[in-house]
Amino acid sequence: MKKRENSEEIFLKKLGQRIKSIRKEKGIKQIDLGYALDLDKSNMNRIEAGNTNPSILILQKISTELGIQLSQLLDF
Repeated sequence: MKKRENSEEIFLKKLGQRIKSIRKEKGIKQIDLGYALDLDKSNMNRIEAGNTNPSILILQKISTELGIQLSQLLDF
């Protein structure tokens, strides 16, 4: 039986999808974004997959590197 996702898991997956979508729109490779944030590729992959809960500071850094406001990152 498949475990039902809770609201936190759904939120993290949507957040990760949003980060990935904006990153791709901007033509930025995942490894390059991770490097700019001082994160390795596996950590960036976990964030984009929704498998980790990034801190607000990491989200601020991501939005800055993507050239958007933090509020835009969370607008999904």
